[in-house]
Amino acid sequence: MKNRLIYTLEMDLEKRLKNPKFKKEWEDSETEYQLACKLIEARLKKGMSQRDLAQKVGTSQAAISRIESMNGNPSLSFLKRISAALGSKLQITL
Repeated sequence: MKNRLIYTLEMDLEKRLKNPKFKKEWEDSETEYQLACKLIEARLKKGMSQRDLAQKVGTSQAAISRIESMNGNPSLSFLKRISAALGSKLQITL
């Protein structure tokens, strides 16, 4: 059996983070990442699909998808509507 090189995501990330421009972009996306993770977690905990949540919020499934994929820029009022639909309280810390 030949030795095969294993290249993991962690190895790739470690290499890319040596690039200052990439590192800054990575760090700047932390807020969006945390929001996406919390939204997905809360939605799945309630057993809801993106479509279910969207209907409850009064928006499209695509709008929920954009937030969960870190491609959206939701307003504070929209986040409040989402948290209400999930039966959660929106908390923001600095």
